[in-house]
Amino acid sequence: MRLVIARCSVDYAGRLSAHLPSATRLILVKADGSVSIHADDRAYKPLNWMSPPCSLKEADGTWTVTNKAGEKLIITLEEVLHDSSHELGVDPGLVKDGVEAHLQELLADRMEVLGSGWQLIRREYPTAIGPVDILCRDSDGATVAVEIKRRGEIDGVEQLTRYLELLNRDPLLAPVKGVFAAQEIKPQARVLATDRGIGCVVLDYDELRGIDDDKLKLF
Repeated sequence: MRLVIARCSVDYAGRLSAHLPSATRLILVKADGSVSIHADDRAYKPLNWMSPPCSLKEADGTWTVTNKAGEKLIITLEEVLHDSSHELGVDPGLVKDGVEAHLQELLADRMEVLGSGWQLIRREYPTAIGPVDILCRDSDGATVAVEIKRRGEIDGVEQLTRYLELLNRDPLLAPVKGVFAAQEIKPQARVLATDRGIGCVVLDYDELRGIDDDKLKLF
């Protein structure tokens, strides 16, 4: 990962246009090729970003990041205060707590709760950024990635979105849909998931263990 702290301005040219005036910001360049620009607030959310796959060209104080659709993120560097690169290695991924691990196991054994005819491909399907909880096929044969949480929040939707971006690059799997499954899904997470075309499933731990599963719903 490359960390750059610089006074810069940023312009985005694509389906829409956006401009960030000159200010001191953090620029992250990750090993997957993504580039994101951060301010010293807003928690984890960047001011602007370019998701992989994309290319980065540096020339005369200007960085041009271009994605496969031809959209550009142009970063004009006025003063570089810090520039360093760090090898983070392979991340083991998020370690599930006991309930989440058991939910994954139970759901893998009862794929019918997601829909009639759904079939398991594999639990803990590996990707470059960590394993997908469940990879399966729906009744139409389409590939579906399922992310399981005890409490479904925005960060879980973001995590599944990153998995989907990677999985959809594999021609043997694409197109890959997403399902976000949790015992409780926060309203903001549901809105974000719906906006990104990700289905939501509310799970009941006791029902998955063999009691009536009428409350399991796919939205």
